[in-house]
Amino acid sequence: MENNFLPFCKPCINEDDINSVIDVLRSGWITTGSKCAALESELAETLGGRHVVALASATAGIDLYLAALGIGPGDEVITPSLTWVSAPNLITLRGATPVFVDVNKDTLMVSAEAIEQAITEHTKLIIPVHFAGVPLDIDAINEVAKRHNIPVLEDAAHAMGTRYKDSPIGSHGDAVFSLQAIKNVTGAEGGLFVTESETMATRIKQLRFHGLGADSYGRESQGRSPQAQVLEPGYKYNLPDINAALALSQFRRLANINSQRATVAEMYNEQLSDIPELRRLSLPNYSHKHAWHLFIVRLEDTAPISRNDFIEAMKQHRIGVGIHFQAVHLQHYYRKTKPRHLLANTEWNSSRICSLPLFPDMTLEDVNRVVETIKSIFAKK
Repeated sequence: MENNFLPFCKPCINEDDINSVIDVLRSGWITTGSKCAALESELAETLGGRHVVALASATAGIDLYLAALGIGPGDEVITPSLTWVSAPNLITLRGATPVFVDVNKDTLMVSAEAIEQAITEHTKLIIPVHFAGVPLDIDAINEVAKRHNIPVLEDAAHAMGTRYKDSPIGSHGDAVFSLQAIKNVTGAEGGLFVTESETMATRIKQLRFHGLGADSYGRESQGRSPQAQVLEPGYKYNLPDINAALALSQFRRLANINSQRATVAEMYNEQLSDIPELRRLSLPNYSHKHAWHLFIVRLEDTAPISRNDFIEAMKQHRIGVGIHFQAVHLQHYYRKTKPRHLLANTEWNSSRICSLPLFPDMTLEDVNRVVETIKSIFAKK
């Protein structure tokens, strides 16, 4: 019904999810414990036996990775500007410099060529972003990074269940996933760091809990001394079992969640094809599996209304619309403190981009409502 608000996103919570959290609350152990360990283990198995560390957020994973590499003043980290502010903020907070590179105008992802052009003697890390549920051409990026001896941390916040060629994202190299509320798998909040390096996994695990040799669950379950030693100054980035239990329950039905998302996206693609004022994202030509984390459109130059006015008009019709993302280099702080980057594709998208409602429980009637509302807004203008 028109009077009901249709949100941009709504978490797909079922009774199993609810009961999993209730079980933790009744267990007497609600912080980092057996549910975190199970979540780590099941993702590791899915990704081919890799090392997984559960964290308070994907942002925490990026921060710990920067710390593990010792990135600081004088260093540069290459990343897109069309992303959430987490990585650029953390790079800046460490005294390093985020070096923004432009994205493909229609896939919104960085290329190996753009990254290579931005590399200098000060480049210490590359953080490329898998976007909206589609994978980067990560093989090409890794080839460039290997040639220059620079590590890569894949921002896979949008990519739970995404496949690149024949492999799931996270099955090679180092990556961080998000479990935030709107993600395909949610723990309300949370993140997962994955790596093939046992040394890096051990370091991240140590840094996530004050730099102690063991966290409280480790001491409890493995009989370690409660007087664990601080091996280096660390952080408080561990994930509570309450969050892990929810994420674990959702992870076990990821294939179904993503299938439902794909069905909604297919309906959108069919119905939006005859609206010339909107441009959908293009898909890359390499083999991949889309996770449909977001359904993104851009308002064409021919649209009779600005992006911001369009979002407001949708809100007046009680439909939520997101923005993913406003370019970081155009944000107030970065405009005031950093050299201006010339990123034509990023800036074109930043002023036109919006994400339509997409979540597993959406119906055909919901999609019809969104599309008909869009058509009516453009017609009135």
